[in-house]
Amino acid sequence: MIRLLIVDDSALMRKLLEGVFVAAGDFEVRVARDGVEALALLHSFDPQVITLDVEMPGMDGLTCLSRIMLEAPRPVVMISALTAEGAEATFEAMALGAVDFIAKPRGTFSLAIEWLQPILLEKVRAAAQARLRKTHRLRERVRHRFRGVAATAPRIEPQRRPGPGPARRGGPGLVLIGTSTGGPVALDIVLPQLPGEFPWPIMVAQHMPANFTATFARRLDRQCALEVVEVDRPMTLQPGTVYVGRGDADLVVARRAAGLSAMSVPAQKDYPWHPSVERLVSSALDHYEPGRLIGVMLTGMGRDGTDAMTRVYREGGQTIAEAESTAVVWGMPGELVKNDGAGSIRAIEDVAREIITMVERHAAG
Repeated sequence: MIRLLIVDDSALMRKLLEGVFVAAGDFEVRVARDGVEALALLHSFDPQVITLDVEMPGMDGLTCLSRIMLEAPRPVVMISALTAEGAEATFEAMALGAVDFIAKPRGTFSLAIEWLQPILLEKVRAAAQARLRKTHRLRERVRHRFRGVAATAPRIEPQRRPGPGPARRGGPGLVLIGTSTGGPVALDIVLPQLPGEFPWPIMVAQHMPANFTATFARRLDRQCALEVVEVDRPMTLQPGTVYVGRGDADLVVARRAAGLSAMSVPAQKDYPWHPSVERLVSSALDHYEPGRLIGVMLTGMGRDGTDAMTRVYREGGQTIAEAESTAVVWGMPGELVKNDGAGSIRAIEDVAREIITMVERHAAG
């Protein structure tokens, strides 16, 4: 049985969420009306995983999360409103140590609970098995928040990017990054380490709702020397630019009059997760020789992208899987390793250096 603590100021939300997890049969559930009750149950009930509402009167969700991470860290899944403010608060929660989030649908939650139920169960079960990150000075971030300092990673001043540089063997390539649970913080670590003059475009498929990806891209852009954009229209692929797939849609490579482009296309039911890593990598293989591709699989549940990235590796491309020692959930990178599709396995702090080395090796011929 998984000990689950549900924290929400709404009696209806508590009842609905409790009903979902009790009916599942593998959860022992307690509920708390606010942050104060949650902190008391943190010690008396000792939950293995917590769902925590972002917006609560009195002690809000971020303050409660900060206290949890200081007093008795454990996996927390945030319950967030589908608003710009909710998105900002959610990414701050991820920086403070939350492992995942669930977006509240607009309208009456009770009407949406049936289709939301499998998502709730999948995310909370995965979170219960998640490994809390000990990197990136988490405790310092939490303490800074109590002192009124933003919890986001330090800003890196963007550098002026030079031109694409000399021609490379076979032409410039493309970096493809796939991630899910724990991905926002993993990308916070990897992308700011890449220099502004990085010579290849980078495409990112991070499983995320549509209302969150624009905020996510803007936050990354503030932290990186690279330019980071959400793909909300066809965009010609350029060196030194990170293209983040729009949530609830798929990100693909397409050929247009201006050249190879990043495009957001409607999600297909054949791909269960969105933006789909499998569809992104498959589309890249339609337009690039495998030897000009670098596939990077970071933390996440499931196996999205395993088959396509394995094909990249077996046909002469390069792939990196995040090491189990640093992945919040070693589902996606673990599946790539088990499928013999990982050319390199690296701790999250070393992934950027490995990407740079692979690009330099390609340039050297």
